[in-house]
Amino acid sequence: MARRTKVRIVCAIGFLCAVSLSAQEVVRDTITGKVHQIEKVTVTARRLPNKVTSSVPIQTLSQQDISQLGIQNMADAVRRFAGANVKDYGGIGGLKTVSVRNMGTAHTAVSYDGVVVSNCQAGQIDIGRFSLDNVSVLSLNIGQPEDLLQSARMYASAGVLSIETEKPHFENERNSAFRVQMRGGSFGYVSPSIRWWQKAGSRTSFSLNGNYMRADGNYPFTLVNGKYVTEEKRNNSAIYTYQIEPTLFHTFKDSSNLELKAYYFYSKRGLPGSVTLYNPISDETLWDENVFIQTRYKKDFSQKWSLQAQAKYNHGWNKYEDKGNEYADGLYRAVHRQDEYYLSATALYRPWNVLSLSLAQDGIINKLRSNLPDCPFPIRYTSLTAFNARYRQGRITATGSLVYTNVTEHVKIGDAPADFQRLAPSFTVSLQPWQEQLLFLRLMYKSTFRMPTFNDLYYYRLGNRSLRPEKANEYNMGITWSRSFSSFLNYLSVTVDGYYNDVTDKIVAFPTTYAWKMANYGKVHVTGMDATLAAAASLGKNMVLVVSGGYTRQKAIDLTDATSKSYKDQLPYTPKHSGNVSAVLEMPWVNVGYSIVGVSERYSMSQNIPENRIDGYMEHTVSLSRNFSFRHCKLRLQAEIINLTDTQYDVIKYYPMPGRSWRLTGTIEF
Repeated sequence: MARRTKVRIVCAIGFLCAVSLSAQEVVRDTITGKVHQIEKVTVTARRLPNKVTSSVPIQTLSQQDISQLGIQNMADAVRRFAGANVKDYGGIGGLKTVSVRNMGTAHTAVSYDGVVVSNCQAGQIDIGRFSLDNVSVLSLNIGQPEDLLQSARMYASAGVLSIETEKPHFENERNSAFRVQMRGGSFGYVSPSIRWWQKAGSRTSFSLNGNYMRADGNYPFTLVNGKYVTEEKRNNSAIYTYQIEPTLFHTFKDSSNLELKAYYFYSKRGLPGSVTLYNPISDETLWDENVFIQTRYKKDFSQKWSLQAQAKYNHGWNKYEDKGNEYADGLYRAVHRQDEYYLSATALYRPWNVLSLSLAQDGIINKLRSNLPDCPFPIRYTSLTAFNARYRQGRITATGSLVYTNVTEHVKIGDAPADFQRLAPSFTVSLQPWQEQLLFLRLMYKSTFRMPTFNDLYYYRLGNRSLRPEKANEYNMGITWSRSFSSFLNYLSVTVDGYYNDVTDKIVAFPTTYAWKMANYGKVHVTGMDATLAAAASLGKNMVLVVSGGYTRQKAIDLTDATSKSYKDQLPYTPKHSGNVSAVLEMPWVNVGYSIVGVSERYSMSQNIPENRIDGYMEHTVSLSRNFSFRHCKLRLQAEIINLTDTQYDVIKYYPMPGRSWRLTGTIEF
C-alpha cells in the first residue's frame, strides 16, 4: 500500500511538472539559453547529543569531537566514555585495553566497520593499534547496539565498542579526493598519513588509507621511593608502526550494498616494563602483525525483509623476546600465530509496523600455533545463534533476545576440554511517559559469558583445561532527557543509569602447591552509576560553545572467599570515582578545545592497604585549531598540549605515564 501511494505521488508530481512546462511554452520561454547563478547556500549541523531514545546506554564521539578536543589515541578517546575502564601500560607503545563496567576485557567486543575484531589467544584487543585518523564515529554500547541487523557475536557480548571509518563522499561532482596529514610532537613522535578516495563508476567507489608512526618514547618522569625523589627517564620505549587499509564500496542496481575491506598492521615496540627498586632497565621487545580481509553485504528485499551477510579471515602473529642471564641461552623467545575463519548471516523480518524479528547465525573456526613447550595446537569450532524481537508501539519499546552458543574444541596433544552449550537471554524496555517530552525510562537485563581463552586453557604450566566459562549478569535502570531551546541554549541532554553486575566462575590465576594455575575461583559484584551531559549554546554571531561530560561511580568488590584478607575489597585498578568534562568554543577565527580526564585513588592488588594504593590524577588537554579554505583545497592547522599541568601519574602501578607534551598537526584536503 505504501509503495502504491509513493508511485501515485511521483506520477502526480510528474503530471504537474509537465502541465507547468507546457504552460511556460505557451506563454514565453525566459530561461532556455541563459545561465543563472544560484546563490550559494551553506548548511551547518550541530553534533547530536547522546541518544536518549535508546533502551540501552549509548555514548558517541564524532570525528569533529576527536579532532577539536585534541584526542591523541584510541585509548584517550575511550577513556571519555562513562563506564569504560581503560588499562594503559604507559607511553605511546604500551598495551591499551578496555573493559565495560569492570566486566573484563574479554566480555567487551570491539567492532570495526560492523565486523567484530577477535583475539582467541589472549581474549583482549589492544585498541592502541587502531588509528583515529580515519574514524567517522566511535561509540560505546552497554549491552548491544540497537540495530537488529547485526551479527550474533555482537548480541553475545556484554558491551560493544564500535569503530566506524569514514566512507568516501565527493564534493562539486569530483571523482577523487585526497588528504595528506602530518603530525609531530614530543618524544620523537612523527606520524604522516594519507587518504585517497576515488570513484570507479556511478555505483562504485574506492578508498585507501595508510599511516606510519614512530617515536622514541623516552620521556622523563619523577620516581618517588619513600622520602627519596629522583628524576628518571623511560627506557626501551621506542616504537614504530605502519598500517594500510584499502576498501571497496559498491551499490548494485537493486540498491543492495557491498563493502570489501583489507587491513594490514605491523609494529615493533620496546616494552619498558615496570619501574621498581630504581631499576628502569628493560630488554623486552614485542613484534605484532595483523592482517584481515572482511566483507559485508546488505540487501532490502522489501519493506518487510532485509539481509546482512559477513565473512572474514583474520591472521595474527606476534613475537616476544626478552634478554637476561636468567635464561639458559641469555634469550627467551615466544612466537604465536592465530587464524580465524568467520561467517555470519542475519535476516530481519517486519511482519507489522510495531514488530520486528531477526535471526542471526555465526560460524567461527579458531586455530593457534606456538613455539612454547607442550603447545597442543588447539582448534575451536563455535556456533552462535541469536533470535531477537522488538515491539514498538506508541511510547513503549521492548526488545528481547536469546543467544545459543555451542563450542567444540580439538587438540593434537592431550585431552580437549568438554563441549559447551548455553542459552543466554536478555531484554530491554524503554518508556516515554509523556509524548510531548523527550524523557525516557529504560530497563535492561542481559546474561552473558566468556569462554576461556587459549592462554587460559593451554599456556605453558599456567593453563587449565578444566576451566568453565566465566558467567555474568547485567542489570541496568536509567532515565534520559533531552530538550531543544529557542534561546541561546541550543540543546541540553542528560542521562543517568544505575547498574549492577554479577560475575561468577571468574577466571583468575590462583596459587597451587608448586605453581600458579588458572582457576574458576572468582566471584565479583559491581554496582555503580553512570551520568552524562551534553549541551550547546550560541554565544554570538558564528560563536558556539559545546560542553559535554561524564561521571562514573563504581564499587566492584571481591566476594570470592569470606576468609580472605581481600574479601569485599575494591577490585584492583578500579577507581570509585572517574569522569571527564570537555568544552569546545567554535569561533570564525579559531576553535578552542579544553578537556579534563580524572580518576580517584585505586589499588594495584586485591588488598586495599596503603602499600597498594595508587593516587588519583587529573589530566588537562588544550587544543587550538583553524580551518582555511582555498579555491582547490582546504587546510587545517592544530596545536595541542597534553597533560597541561605536567601531572605525574600511573594508570598501572610502576608504569609511569608521560608528563607535559605537545603535538602539531597539519592536514590538507584537495
